[in-house]
Amino acid sequence: MERSLHEESPGQPDFSIVGELNSDLILYGLPRELPEEREILASNFALTLGSSSAILAHNLALLGSKVTFTAKVGGDILGEMCCEKLRDSGIDLSRVVRSTNGTLTGITLILPLTTTRRILTYPGTMAELGIGDLDLDFLSSAKHFHLSSPFLQQRLFPDLHTLFKEMKQRGLTTSMDTNDDPSNRWEGILENVLPHVDLFFCTEEEIVKLAKTENAEEYIAGRVSVLVVKRGSRGASAYSDGRRIDMPALKLEVVDSVGAGDTFNAGFLHQWIRNAPLETCLAFGNLAGGLSVTRPGGTEAFNDSAHRKSFFEQYWHPEAQASRLQP
Repeated sequence: MERSLHEESPGQPDFSIVGELNSDLILYGLPRELPEEREILASNFALTLGSSSAILAHNLALLGSKVTFTAKVGGDILGEMCCEKLRDSGIDLSRVVRSTNGTLTGITLILPLTTTRRILTYPGTMAELGIGDLDLDFLSSAKHFHLSSPFLQQRLFPDLHTLFKEMKQRGLTTSMDTNDDPSNRWEGILENVLPHVDLFFCTEEEIVKLAKTENAEEYIAGRVSVLVVKRGSRGASAYSDGRRIDMPALKLEVVDSVGAGDTFNAGFLHQWIRNAPLETCLAFGNLAGGLSVTRPGGTEAFNDSAHRKSFFEQYWHPEAQASRLQP
C-alpha cells in the first residue's frame, strides 16, 4: 500500500489525540501473593500521569511534535493534576471536557512484579467520553489522528468506526493502539474500525487475541497500511507493502516499564509524521521507549530535560539514519 506523505504546514498541529486521561498510582516492592486481612508494605510509590493516550501525548509533545488532546476528566484534584502535566508539556487542552455529573477522574493502581504486573483501574470519566463531546472540525485540523485504548472508551466505542472514517475523509492519516480489553472479547475493532486505520500498534499478545486466527500478524498486516508489533525487550517489527522490518531494542537496565509501549508509539509517530523511513521510525520508537524505562512512571524520564538530552546524545546517532531527522 502506498504511504501518505505529510507536508510541512507552519502552525498546523501534527497530531490530534483522543483517549483516556487518568493518573497512575504505582506501588513498588510488593510480593506476588497478597494475603487477605494483612497490611502489606510497599517499598516506594509514584503518583504520576497515567493512561496510554496521555503518556503518548505528553512524550510526543516533548519530542517536539505539536499535539492537541481531547479527553474527559472530573472536577477533582486528580483531573487537574493530569491536565497540568499535559499543559506543561505544551499540549493544547482546549477541548478537554469536564464531567458535570460528579463522576471522578479515573485512576489506575499498578503493582509491578519481577517480570509482569497487576493493573487495577477505576475508569471514572474515561468511560463517559462520547462522540458528542468531540469537536470534529478541531480534530481534523491536524495532520494525523490517533486514539488509544478503545476498549476503555465505553460510550465512544460504538461510534469509533464513524470517527475514524470521518477523519480519513477529511484527509488525515490515522492510527490506533488497542491496549488490553478488560472484557477479553476483543470484538468490534477488526471488522468495523481497522478499514479506516492506516497505522496500527499492538503487542504480540494483543494481536493474537484480536485476530483470533493463526498467523495473526500476517493476517492483520493485510488489513492496514502499516502494522507495528511491539515485542518488549526484543524490540519491534513493522509490516508494510509485504515487507517485515525488525528492529532490536536498546540494552538497558529497566527501572520501570510502565508506559514504555506508549512511549515507543510516541517515538515512532514523531518520525513517521516527518516522512521518515520505517527503519528510522522503529529505531526512534525503541529509543524513546528505552528512555522511558530509565525512570519510574511513563513520563518522568521525559520531564527531566537534562536526562533526556544526555540519553539522546548517547544513544541516537542521526547520521546513521536520515541526517535531517533530529530528536
